[in-house]
Amino acid sequence: MIIGRNRIVWAALVLALAACSEPSEAPPAAAPGPLRFELASADPVQHGERLAKVLGCTGCHNDQLTRNDWSEPGYGTLWSANLTCSAGRWSDAELTQMIVAGERPDRPLMEMPSTLFSGLHPDDVAAVVAYLKAQAPIGPVHPEATIGPLLKKEIDAGEYRNSAQQVADQAGKAPPDLGPDHALARQIVGATCAECHGTDLRGKPSSDPEGNPRPDLRMVAAYAPADFTRLLRTGKAAGDREVGLMSKVARRRYANFTDAEVAAVRAYLAELARHDP
Repeated sequence: MIIGRNRIVWAALVLALAACSEPSEAPPAAAPGPLRFELASADPVQHGERLAKVLGCTGCHNDQLTRNDWSEPGYGTLWSANLTCSAGRWSDAELTQMIVAGERPDRPLMEMPSTLFSGLHPDDVAAVVAYLKAQAPIGPVHPEATIGPLLKKEIDAGEYRNSAQQVADQAGKAPPDLGPDHALARQIVGATCAECHGTDLRGKPSSDPEGNPRPDLRMVAAYAPADFTRLLRTGKAAGDREVGLMSKVARRRYANFTDAEVAAVRAYLAELARHDP
């Protein structure tokens, strides 16, 4: 009986201590991860080819992915890489690091817009890598980047930030979050539109002194769905107008959006105008 009484006392003590302790809190829900662009093709190489156009790879590296010359007097030799040749030099992991982190094993990249791509879904990045790896080498390999005196001066003053530094500077920044219904469009505009219109999508001055300022994308709420689709498909705004750089970018890049992606982007931007005018 003594043993039984001791067991009862011990059980009561455990219950009392449990009642006095602070209630445990459930662990916070994990933040949702990045979403994939729509799979217009189940073939990773074909999916990667579409993304290479949408994300602007064919703008910086040209339609054949062989290079563009961005050199300027005083700034140095700044060719975009011939990706048909250079993709074979690097492993999948190294190419992924270049895309999302702006650095290759031996040095940071100079003008790779990795801030736009750092939040891409890993499978979308893998598709772009698969597409690059599938290209047959064509054209010449271009000189490594050099730093001229004007660029060195900007680097020393902290005015110029290489691609890896820009990724660090922009860590955690993204277009406004309007909830799960708009998560895919938020990711799409962050990887595309934010390049010209800023992470907050409020617009910013043109990098060209003679170019038009980049408008606040909340203006899209004024576009009828058909007009917005036409702009992205053809580069023609209402009234059959050309709208500068946007017309060129739309025809080169955004014409490759799927219909669902176009509709999602318009819905997100229209909701943004209502939520945060």
